[in-house]
Amino acid sequence: MATELVFRNDPYARSCQAAVVGMDSRGLVLDRTVFYPTGGGQPGDTGVLRLADGSALRVSDALKGEAPDTVAHVLEPGTTPPTPGTRLTAEIDWERRHRHMRMHTCLHLLSAVLPYPVTGGQVGADRGRLDFDIPEAILEKEELTRKLNELVARDDAVSQRWISDAELAAQPELVKTMAVKPPTGQGKVRLIEVAGLDLQPCGGTHVARTGEIGKVEVAKIEKKGRINRRVVVAFVEAE
Repeated sequence: MATELVFRNDPYARSCQAAVVGMDSRGLVLDRTVFYPTGGGQPGDTGVLRLADGSALRVSDALKGEAPDTVAHVLEPGTTPPTPGTRLTAEIDWERRHRHMRMHTCLHLLSAVLPYPVTGGQVGADRGRLDFDIPEAILEKEELTRKLNELVARDDAVSQRWISDAELAAQPELVKTMAVKPPTGQGKVRLIEVAGLDLQPCGGTHVARTGEIGKVEVAKIEKKGRINRRVVVAFVEAE
């Protein structure tokens, strides 16, 4: 039984009603969830599962389940899992998730500022990074920071749509990430579009407008190989 991914169509959903399907070796499987499972460089969500008696089970991570199209909710060690059929409320740590959404969208903007092949990446709650293959690159932190914040300030819309596997195969230029290929074989692939700036396959969660990202800075640029450069972006917190 596949898990209904509530976050897929509504990344702003903080909780949902669900029923326990069972346990696998990775965690508790529900029939539906708001918990994003680790993947595509974005960490899995944390949060709680609230039971009808008022108790709450802590979820320390969310992973892709053993069975296809399922999500496993990792409970803290020593927790007795609820039995199949138990009704509960799945509730994410919203502040942490929202920071992931902001940073993930920011990294899409970074890939628009630097239109080079992406060889790796990681989303974090405070900072994120992308690795690029950039021949003869001379990158300036201040210039990249300025360009990123200009795109954030444009407050462009961020939306999603789906295309078929065949349509993606006919447009290979849409795939920017060399290290992680978009999942195919299910007939369709999800695209994330930043209006007028970026369009690429992505399964992660994103904000609705770039202005929601807030002020950022390029914190570090590292040389990881002959032509590989790692660009680290961090949030600039308001004082």
